[in-house]
Amino acid sequence: MRITDGSGARRVVVLGSTGSIGVQALDVVARNRARFDVVGLAAGSSSTALLAEQAVDFDVPVVAVPTDSVAVELARAIDAERARRGLVGDRPRILAGPDASSEVAAHACDVVLNGIAGAAGLRATLAALAAGSVLALANKESLIVGGPLVKAAAAPGQIVPVDSEHSALAQALRGGTADEVRRLVVTASGGPFRGWTADRLATVTVDQALAHPTWSMGPLVTVNSATLMNKGLEVIEAHLLFDIPFDRIDVVVHPQSVVHSMVEFVDGSTLAQASPPDMRLPIALGLAWPDRVADAAPGCDWTAAATWEFFPLDDEAFPAVRLARRAGSLGGTAPAAMNAADEACVEAFLAGRLPFDRIVPTVAAVLDEHLDGRAAATCRWVEGNATTLDDVLSTDAWARTRAGELVEAMAEVSRG
Repeated sequence: MRITDGSGARRVVVLGSTGSIGVQALDVVARNRARFDVVGLAAGSSSTALLAEQAVDFDVPVVAVPTDSVAVELARAIDAERARRGLVGDRPRILAGPDASSEVAAHACDVVLNGIAGAAGLRATLAALAAGSVLALANKESLIVGGPLVKAAAAPGQIVPVDSEHSALAQALRGGTADEVRRLVVTASGGPFRGWTADRLATVTVDQALAHPTWSMGPLVTVNSATLMNKGLEVIEAHLLFDIPFDRIDVVVHPQSVVHSMVEFVDGSTLAQASPPDMRLPIALGLAWPDRVADAAPGCDWTAAATWEFFPLDDEAFPAVRLARRAGSLGGTAPAAMNAADEACVEAFLAGRLPFDRIVPTVAAVLDEHLDGRAAATCRWVEGNATTLDDVLSTDAWARTRAGELVEAMAEVSRG
């Protein structure tokens, strides 16, 4: 792995640079220019103006976008931004196409921060690992859907988690040896519907689901946090990152989102990582690991009165964690089917085509079909570590299509 020594800045590529994680990562870099040098960016098509500003701000040599038309638009935006600032010289090289983000992920650098949303980040994750860079992983889905592939590609210590929960676990695990760990405790805010009954969840609107009480995130992660599917994905991620069995990974609801996760050791001691809910802290740690970045985010005010609450998870109203445990325990292509169906169902919910309380049951139905062989003509359930990239991608494509079919069938019944 390439790690710049203390005499120079660490070279960083940021994937998903215009999203929530990417924007905060670049804020960390901007305040620590001597420690980090951005050498590549990748983003989607929705924020070309912002991407142009980022490219100019950090004087990056290469930028990746998904299509040629976006590349043309970006080139114009960069030229306009450079002219506005009175800058001269060449614009950065612009890569375009479905593999552009993977190409920039393989760019010569020390750290690749993968902040791409959803399973689309898998190829970039594999490209970064193959190139030997440290992977600061915010794109949990790529690890979950491609578990055996990603783990086989990664050298020891090459993946550094950026999710606040897994960053917390990584920090707490420094307090003991692997043999001393009894269990991991992943905390969940409970989302905007903590305490709601299953019946009441049938009335949830898009605006309500997007109003997370403590975190500001993109729409996919925010809705997944409302269903608690995000927490289910994080249980699978914790299992894969830290090689802890599922029966030793617990979830507790902690509405204040100050304790980000905990590790309980065999002697009864528990180490918790606590900080205000600010993603810049785990992002900075991911970029600088194993070192810390001074003043990455504000700390807790220990002089002020505060109350921290912890509640058991309501598996009946929020069955997503239970479903994710099942898929993760089965392994192979099961997590890929579950994740793809979830992404399709969240998209349908945001578009007003699927009720909130039908997201997780529809995902469960798609997973069942994948496991019992009804999808065998298109893709097959592959068990264990024999999974190939083609297996993952075919499962992903089938599950998205099948979820869409089930959503449309429900809509037809409703219309009828």
